[in-house]
Amino acid sequence: MSISAFLLTLVPFTKEELEDILSHFKKETVSKNKVLVSQGDICNYLYFLEEGMARSYYLNDSGKEITQWFFGVGKFMTSADSFFQQTPSLYYLETLEDCILYSISKSQIDMLFDKYPKMEKLGRLATTEMLTKIVNKLNAIQFQTARERYEYMLAEFPDIAYHVPLGHIASYLGMTQETLSRIRKNNSQK
Repeated sequence: MSISAFLLTLVPFTKEELEDILSHFKKETVSKNKVLVSQGDICNYLYFLEEGMARSYYLNDSGKEITQWFFGVGKFMTSADSFFQQTPSLYYLETLEDCILYSISKSQIDMLFDKYPKMEKLGRLATTEMLTKIVNKLNAIQFQTARERYEYMLAEFPDIAYHVPLGHIASYLGMTQETLSRIRKNNSQK
């Protein structure tokens, strides 16, 4: 999904408004496995994924990567607390495939929020969607079985197994790779 199509699904910008807003985004092609933000750095950009898949992750006390979130086509991506508060990121942001991204800086997005009331509406809608998805993931991890968490993830990211290594998926779901493999095997036998 293109960034202009995505923006227009949320807010009815005029052609002139949309052209101005898009002029503040930088389009770039980023290679697979590129770290866009490192843990401890300030996340200076909000990204929109036009193509590809990415994730946020952190390192636990033993140095193991734990996937916090996946970002797919047609979604915004950032280390939210770091970007909006301009504080050190708790997470890494990494591309999992070759990606086409649009990026915008904090100062530019703030300027657009001030310039266009519709941008504030877009920000509110995007934030509400992100918060809802985070709450749903927390509920899944706290209250659902491993199989239910797997099914929740497939509803959210239907083609994820074709794009993401199983180790990343297992850590996102809070289970071992062995448990994930058993669930996938049982699902394929149904």
